[in-house]
Amino acid sequence: MGIRDIIEGKKQWRAHLARVKALPPDYQIVYKELQRYFFKVGPVDLVEGNLLSGIVDFFEEGVAAGKGVLELIGDDVAAFCDDLVKDSRTYADIYQESISGKPGKAEK
Repeated sequence: MGIRDIIEGKKQWRAHLARVKALPPDYQIVYKELQRYFFKVGPVDLVEGNLLSGIVDFFEEGVAAGKGVLELIGDDVAAFCDDLVKDSRTYADIYQESISGKPGKAEK
């Protein structure tokens, strides 16, 4: 990864954050909780994927439709997050594998 890639990545991240800051306060709060959750247990390819920008797109559509954020995602933020990444390899999976010594998704 060269310096240009780093600079471009920072520009994209700042543009993403500007979109988040343009959302209503309740949407911003929920977005930050989603982001915190994904950074802790989320998909391994979170940085390279479009998950967070897709959520902002979804939230912008909800704002345009006049819906509250909880109307879009429900009352359980963690369940919403888990549903989004249910088919992705997560850091939680990697941790579980390191404990159990078995590859693959952990049994629930």
